[in-house]
Amino acid sequence: MIAHLQGKLVEKTPTQVVIDCGGVGYHVNISLHTYSLLPSSDYIKLFTHLQIKEDAHTLFGFVEKSEREIFKLLLSVSGIGASIARTMLSSLDPKQITNAIASGDVVTIQSIKGIGSKTAQRVILDLKEKVLKLYDLDEVSMSQNNTNRDEALSALEVLGFVRKTSERVVEKIIKDAPDSSVEFIIKQALKNL
Repeated sequence: MIAHLQGKLVEKTPTQVVIDCGGVGYHVNISLHTYSLLPSSDYIKLFTHLQIKEDAHTLFGFVEKSEREIFKLLLSVSGIGASIARTMLSSLDPKQITNAIASGDVVTIQSIKGIGSKTAQRVILDLKEKVLKLYDLDEVSMSQNNTNRDEALSALEVLGFVRKTSERVVEKIIKDAPDSSVEFIIKQALKNL
């Protein structure tokens, strides 16, 4: 119904913005990922998704079209509402979510607050084919990348590093160099931890 909003940014918090479009202020819910991508200028454009319920019409906004598409996919899963989908996109960036779904990484999806193992499995089961088709992801490289990631994290844990901290560092290394070997990931992580 409302595909995008373009106008003056009036208010901004990590969870919502108000955009003035021709004298009308639109309250738009956003994820932390979108918040981090908001331009420093006063005029912005957000791709939107309007959720209509009996008691409310709620707008969700995204800087990237791809994030909006993932949001819609997540909403199609039974047990995932708009607030959980937004939490997912605030906890992980869209690329991490699609990679986790494509590679069947239940642990990553389950690490998001409010997602249990059954819901994580349902997300993967319902969306894996759609994500692979939509983003032309190669499942083989995904699982190889995931194996290297897991091996590197296990090694870092054995060396005494906290898993949560290690995960952030390893994710950044893999994002910058997707075809990294386990050894390369560990060496780079040791430099950054």
